Amino acid sequence: MKAVITYLKDYFRNTSRPAFIVTMLLVGSLIAANYSLGIERRLQSLSHWYLSVGAFFLFYLVVIALTWGLQYEWSKKETLAPTLTRGGTIKLQPVLTASAGQLRFDRRLLWILLIAPLYFSLKMVPWDLTHFLPNSLSTPWDRYLLLVVQLPLKLLLLFGVLRVCYRSGLLEGDSFRRSVGLTTDNFDARPYFLLLAMLIPLIALASTQQDFLAVYPKVKTLAFLDGHARPLWPWQLLYELSYGLDFLGIETFFRGLLVIGLVRYAGDSVVLPMAAFYCTIHFGKPLGECISSFFGGLILGVLAARTRSIVGGLIVHLGLAWLMELGGWLGHSLR
Repeated sequence: MKAVITYLKDYFRNTSRPAFIVTMLLVGSLIAANYSLGIERRLQSLSHWYLSVGAFFLFYLVVIALTWGLQYEWSKKETLAPTLTRGGTIKLQPVLTASAGQLRFDRRLLWILLIAPLYFSLKMVPWDLTHFLPNSLSTPWDRYLLLVVQLPLKLLLLFGVLRVCYRSGLLEGDSFRRSVGLTTDNFDARPYFLLLAMLIPLIALASTQQDFLAVYPKVKTLAFLDGHARPLWPWQLLYELSYGLDFLGIETFFRGLLVIGLVRYAGDSVVLPMAAFYCTIHFGKPLGECISSFFGGLILGVLAARTRSIVGGLIVHLGLAWLMELGGWLGHSLR
């Protein structure tokens, strides 16, 4: 845990205060606009899926352009930062935080900053897979299958995109796994489980709130299986496993691609744009969860930048998701 605190202190010490403050004001304004005007709801309700994809793409692109522009304008010069080495020790190494002259806006970076919002825009709309279902599949099992295969297929698309990025040189590393942080080299899981344990009281509190219980547990969407499946729990378990796979995709995309994949271009300056983007994908969630996602994304981004691994973030994120499922179930049961 000491290393985690050191990483965070060093990040905030070296990060430009104007860039941080203005980014927070921008994120706050977007949150206020969404929860008063319904930005995400309006984008998803457009008449055709391709219009929603295009609208999400433009929205995410604007968020990325503004937040990266802030880092370009106000970020500081190269500093020495404590970094975990392969030998398991912490030593000071040069890290870009980085000044306008040091941010490397070459074509590879720009390609990733275009590909990223395009992929997530495709992820944000439901995929109509009804034409691929067997004709013999009857209601409600056709609906159930559509639910449980959506997220694994979107995860496969993500890894396909990342593989192409790696093969084309947009991502670098001595292996594909390391290029997006899927490695446990010198990894210590204890701080992440401690972070997760510290979140339990907050989840317990959230489980008493109406806006939280309106969304969680997600598994309640399987209510249409009542009377069709006995026992119901195996189908619920399969749904929860599919739901869990989505968090592998989230961590690989945000902390793997947008932090570890881009840190060579701008060092720690990649963390704030990622956290802002990450917050906007929570616009359909309860307000408290949306606000906390910015700070959670910031912390996990700093840790990913320092350790070059997303495994710790996956432990926290997946554990948090399933604890929220449990909290939602208990919250409904005790009402």
